[in-house]
Amino acid sequence: MTKLFVNNSCMALKQRRPTEGELGILQVLWESGPRSVRDIQNVLNQSRPTGYTTVLKLLQIMTEKGLVDRDESQRPQIYRARHSREQTQRQLLRDLLHRAFGGSVKALVLQALATRKSSPEELEAMEKLLDRYEGGTK
Repeated sequence: MTKLFVNNSCMALKQRRPTEGELGILQVLWESGPRSVRDIQNVLNQSRPTGYTTVLKLLQIMTEKGLVDRDESQRPQIYRARHSREQTQRQLLRDLLHRAFGGSVKALVLQALATRKSSPEELEAMEKLLDRYEGGTK
């Protein structure tokens, strides 16, 4: 059976920034895969009471924004994240980088490091990453 996922291509041309509530739904979809409104609501209810109609409305908005796709070939309709967690994180980071740090990666990294103490493992991973970039490999 071929799944027919629908999105509003007009608004999907430029991916919109997800709100906090939308990110909560995306987390569910990234961790659990495609789900119905009821399935998503059940997962969200484990951490905070969320109404069915609230989840449905957010998913409708997210479909218009191009954040999720909706499979209309079955009942109940199934939603899936349109972009991976990593793609979304990169898009949010790029947006933050330009809006808050004037495009300066150095300023962003220094502020990120200043927000909390990093573990030796985290610092080692960052050092290796910087070495790779300085060496010209990615």
